[in-house]
Amino acid sequence: MKAPAPRRVKAEKRGRQAERLCGWWLRLKGWSILDRRVRTPAGEIDLIARRGSMVAFVEVKARGNDADLDLAIDERRLARVARAAESVAHLYCAPGDDMRIDVMLLAPGRPPRHLANVWHGG
Repeated sequence: MKAPAPRRVKAEKRGRQAERLCGWWLRLKGWSILDRRVRTPAGEIDLIARRGSMVAFVEVKARGNDADLDLAIDERRLARVARAAESVAHLYCAPGDDMRIDVMLLAPGRPPRHLANVWHGG
């Protein structure tokens, strides 16, 4: 088996670090991290977090600069996260819970930008 390209390894490392930072950020804001890197047939969910009766399925995007973050997420990616969340929601949500799709954006020298409830079923 061929070793991953150095660029891919670097991106993977940056992604894992971004997810760790976002997990800490969410904890500081009162969220509990229920799970990380949940793989489903529809795609991967980076973080699943709970605060009270709200369960957030969180997509994390890290880029080298703030300007690139505006292009990091689009309808297609959000739809993938929403499908993945729907496929595992029964494992994380109790009766009466609400759920939503959030995005967290990271760039060097900036605090994480948390965009709440970004998917409305487009």
